[in-house]
Amino acid sequence: MTSSSSRPLFVFLQVFEWEGGIQSYVKDVLRAYAGLNQGGATVLLLRDGPDCPNPLRDTDLDFRYLKSAQPMLGRLRLAAALAWMLLRSHPPVVICGHINLAPLVQWLCDRTGTPYVVMTYGKEVWRPLSPRQQAALAGAQQVWTISRYSGDQMAQANALDPSRIALLPCIVPGDNFTPGPVQPSLVAQYGLEGARVLMTVARLWSGDIYKGVDVTIRALPAIAQVHPTVKYLVIGRGDDQPRLAQLAEDLGVADQVVFAGYVADDALADHYRLADAYVMPSQEGFGIVYLEAMACGIPVLSGDDDGSADPLQDGRVGWRVPHRDPEEVAKACIEILTGDDRRCEGDWLRSQTLAHFGPDALQAKLNRLLSPFMPPAAPKPPQP
Repeated sequence: MTSSSSRPLFVFLQVFEWEGGIQSYVKDVLRAYAGLNQGGATVLLLRDGPDCPNPLRDTDLDFRYLKSAQPMLGRLRLAAALAWMLLRSHPPVVICGHINLAPLVQWLCDRTGTPYVVMTYGKEVWRPLSPRQQAALAGAQQVWTISRYSGDQMAQANALDPSRIALLPCIVPGDNFTPGPVQPSLVAQYGLEGARVLMTVARLWSGDIYKGVDVTIRALPAIAQVHPTVKYLVIGRGDDQPRLAQLAEDLGVADQVVFAGYVADDALADHYRLADAYVMPSQEGFGIVYLEAMACGIPVLSGDDDGSADPLQDGRVGWRVPHRDPEEVAKACIEILTGDDRRCEGDWLRSQTLAHFGPDALQAKLNRLLSPFMPPAAPKPPQP
């Protein structure tokens, strides 16, 4: 049995009772760690309760659920649990899963001589943080983030030494997102018979116009001059949809824009397969939707000044254009729909995507990042 002093300690705000990009990323990281067979780890969860839908219960991760009806009481329980684990179990490293927990983690780790890592995701660290949060970042042995862009933004905003930042990118589950046949029922549902289909998956919130749905709508008239059967399938919901629908009406392309509304995660792969191109000229911290589309063999278009440089491998596997420029979006979409480019080859796209951003790649990167903290594995006994 592995001693508790060799088991890392993870600390998170909330993972299983809320759906979101950070939560999905954390699940992938925990799943990758469990697959390393390092003897398990302890996971403290501030806002998850014991009845949460945890798909990782059958792994060797020891989950401690600290949810409380009173937020302050929950934080006190977390502080007590963390202090007890540090004093009793002496973990080789604490992985802090959110910047809001970093000052507490730093304070306790510094007093017990325990190294710690801070995981970051995106916009939560792109602004100047509080002095305590900045100190917690500066005191960490490593700061993990999902993309070069996100790391640059964090470092510039918080005077953080870039050498302390390490990349642990998002991934795509290749078993869930695969090439496959187009579902005739979905073609009929959205009126896509005979159409060349552009697609975006995004929240349609007025605070998220950076997703670029409006830019793609503005590009449609020029695209339609070359590909007159083009249609734009927009998956997502939010308070900005009326503005976008009115924009399409004003530009005379209302019949070419299909607002699909909310689509459940388990139906997304079938929707990606409807598309001839995934188009999102955005400003993303990373952009996992690009990975999902490419894993399904669909060519992609992104903005050229954000974290999408990583999943698109600096343009090697997709098109990157100025994110608020309808003319450049139209030009790239026309090229994609023409199909005379290796970046349109579905099998190649999928292979390149999974090689760099599949579960195996994440597990290997996580193992490298943790190796300085973990004790060496015990030698195997000689075979008789």
